[in-house]
Amino acid sequence: MPRMKLVMIGNGMAGVRALEELLKIAPALYDITVFGAEPHPNYNRIMLSPVLAGEQTLEEIVLNPMAWYAQHAITLHAGTRVTRIDRARCTVEATRADGQTITATYDRLILATGSNPFILPVPGHDLQGVIAYRDIADTQAMIETARTHRHAVVIGGGLLGLEAANGLKLRGMEVTVIHIGPWLLERQLDETAGRLLQKALEDRGLSFALGAHTDALIGDADDGCSGRVRALRLKDGREIPADLVVMAAGIRPNTAVAREAGLVCDHDGRGGIRVTDTMQTASDARIWAVGECASHRGIAYGLVAPLYEQARVLAAHLAEAGTDLYTGSQISTKLKVTGIDLFSAGDFMGDHDSEEILLSDPAEGVYRKLVLRGGRLVGACLYGDTGDGSWYFDLIRSGEPVGAMREQLMFGKLPAERPQTAPALA
Repeated sequence: MPRMKLVMIGNGMAGVRALEELLKIAPALYDITVFGAEPHPNYNRIMLSPVLAGEQTLEEIVLNPMAWYAQHAITLHAGTRVTRIDRARCTVEATRADGQTITATYDRLILATGSNPFILPVPGHDLQGVIAYRDIADTQAMIETARTHRHAVVIGGGLLGLEAANGLKLRGMEVTVIHIGPWLLERQLDETAGRLLQKALEDRGLSFALGAHTDALIGDADDGCSGRVRALRLKDGREIPADLVVMAAGIRPNTAVAREAGLVCDHDGRGGIRVTDTMQTASDARIWAVGECASHRGIAYGLVAPLYEQARVLAAHLAEAGTDLYTGSQISTKLKVTGIDLFSAGDFMGDHDSEEILLSDPAEGVYRKLVLRGGRLVGACLYGDTGDGSWYFDLIRSGEPVGAMREQLMFGKLPAERPQTAPALA
C-alpha cells in the first residue's frame, strides 16, 4: 500500500516537534515533504539571544541537522517560500531563492508558518539599519552592525527586546530601549518586579525610555527620509542617536497563505488560523495547523510549552492513533533575562477581592508576591529566586486550599509542607 503524502509548510520548532512525535508512533505512514523559508535546518529560535550575546554559535542551536531529515527520508526544501495552496487539487506551490517553482501534492497538510514580527508603521521604518529580531538573518545583521556602529535603539521592552538590548550591549554598542508600557515586561511582571529589573539592567549600562511613543525614524540623507537610520524621534520631541534600530514590539501569526487559500482565520488573520481541539483547521479536514500561526479557542500561543502540547496531539491524530484533545494551556512564564531569573503565573496582579503576601529584599535581588483569593493561591510573581515557581504553579492549577500552610507559603515548598509541631512543654 503506498504511503500517504504529508506536506508541512514551515520548518520551525512546533512543526518539527510534531514530525518527531509522528515518527515515533507511525514512522512508515507518510512520505514527508517540508518547506522552510529560511536556508537552515530546524533550530532553537529561543537560543538566538545567546548567539547574539556571543555565548553560543549558530551551529550549537541547531535542533535537527540536515542528516536528521535524510535519516527519516524527509524531503526538505530549505530557503523555499510557499506562495499558494490549491485546496481543490491538494497541491502546494513554492518558489526557491533562485526563482525555481516547486509543486508538491498532499493527502494531508500541516501549516506551521509561525509568526511575523510587527513593524511599527512610523515614518522611516524602511530605512537601512532598521530590522526586526526574529531569525538567524536578523541576528547576523545585528552582529555585523555592532562591529562598525556605536548607537542602537531597541523598540520594545518585552523579553525579546531586552535580550536584543543586552546582546548588543555586550558587543560594545550604546543601547537605549524604548517601551510604550509603564514598566518592563508588564505582561509577565508586576510593577515592583519590573522596576527591579530595570534597575539591574541600568546598572549594566542599558538606558530606558518608558511610557514613550516613537514618532519617526530619521535617515542620514539631507532630507532625513532616506539613507541609513541616524536617530529615533519620540513624540515628546526627544531624539535618540541610532545607527541600528531593532523592532521587538510583538509578533503576528503568519496567516497570509492560509487566508489566500480561503481558510478561516480569527480577527482577519491577526488572531491565527482557526483550529479544533484535534488541531485540524476549521475549514478543511485535510489541513492542520500548529504553533504560533494557530488560533485555538481564540488564543494564539507564543510560548514553547503549549506549542509542544499541540504538536503531541497533532501527531497522534495524524498517526491515526489518537483520541487526545488539545483543550488549551494554563500558562506560567519562567524567564532568564540577562542572567536574572523571573517567574509569573496566574492572576499575579490581583484585585480588590484578593490578598497579597509580599517578600522584598532588594539588597539580595529577591522579590516574591503571592496572590490569594478565597483561601487559594491564584497568582505568583517571583524575581531573583524562582526555585519554587513550579510548585506555586501546581497550587494555582489544582486550586487546593492553602490556608493550613499560609504562614509558611512565602518560603517555598519545603517549609510550607513541613508538619507544624507544637512547642515542647517544659
